[in-house]
Amino acid sequence: MSNADLPLPPLTADAGVLSPSSGHHRSGPVANKMAEDLEQVFDVPVTVAAILGSHRMPIGDMLKLQPGAVLELDRRVGEAIDILVNDRLVARGEVVIVEDKLGVTMTEIIKAER
Repeated sequence: MSNADLPLPPLTADAGVLSPSSGHHRSGPVANKMAEDLEQVFDVPVTVAAILGSHRMPIGDMLKLQPGAVLELDRRVGEAIDILVNDRLVARGEVVIVEDKLGVTMTEIIKAER
C-alpha cells in the first residue's frame, strides 16, 4: 500500500495537529508549536481550483462556440481531478455531490519537491 492509498485524517482547527481519531495524533510541545506557528496565516486568502480537464483549441474555433456546445476534455469520467492552490498542484481528488452542490474530496496529497 502506497502513501497515496492511505485515508487522509480529518482536518481540525489545530492546523497541523492531526486529530486523535486519526490514530496519528501528535502531542506535546512540538504539536502545540506547529499550531501556533500556523495561526498567523489562517486569514491569508488563497485561490483553490479543481481542474476537471482541459481542451486545447485555436481562438478562432473558441469564438465560434455557441451556448450548449460540448468540449471533449482530456480526462475520463471517474478519473482523479487535480486540485491547485494558487496555481500549484497540491492534491488529487474526486468530484462529490453534497446537498445538491458539487464539491471535491481530496484522495491524494502531492508532496512538493524542494
